[in-house]
Amino acid sequence: LLPTQTKIDLNMSYMLPHLHSGWQVDQAIQTEEDRVVVIRFGRDSDQTCMVQDEVLFGIAEKVKNFAVIYLVDIDEVPDFNGMYELYDACTTMFFYRNKHIMVDLGTGNNNKINWALADKQELIDIIEIVYRGARKGRGLVVSPKDYSTKYRY
Repeated sequence: LLPTQTKIDLNMSYMLPHLHSGWQVDQAIQTEEDRVVVIRFGRDSDQTCMVQDEVLFGIAEKVKNFAVIYLVDIDEVPDFNGMYELYDACTTMFFYRNKHIMVDLGTGNNNKINWALADKQELIDIIEIVYRGARKGRGLVVSPKDYSTKYRY
């Protein structure tokens, strides 16, 4: 990446709302009645998070009717690190009406997306599937794409 690209990427995280305490995270999850709450846990300075933040910023306007996106710095708000096993550089999770919605991505870990999903349309599709499934009362939805071969060359 060029130094200017990194600067632009870094600024993307500041365009999305941050939650600065465990209480704020809880309130965001508990009080949103009609939309999916998408939370990116990680560090704004992490390269993987920068990629994810740019994608999240890019889709925020498109998904605003059925999803709201927040960023949480795992160093500033360590409250959920143990509970949600936030050991990866960048983790994206979904909640609907105070319930954690799991997504079967084919990776074996249905609790979260723990890599940067660089394709905007793929992320929109996942959020849309989460929204549709959660509205029907499902706690687990199946991703439209299987990511089980993601790391194969």
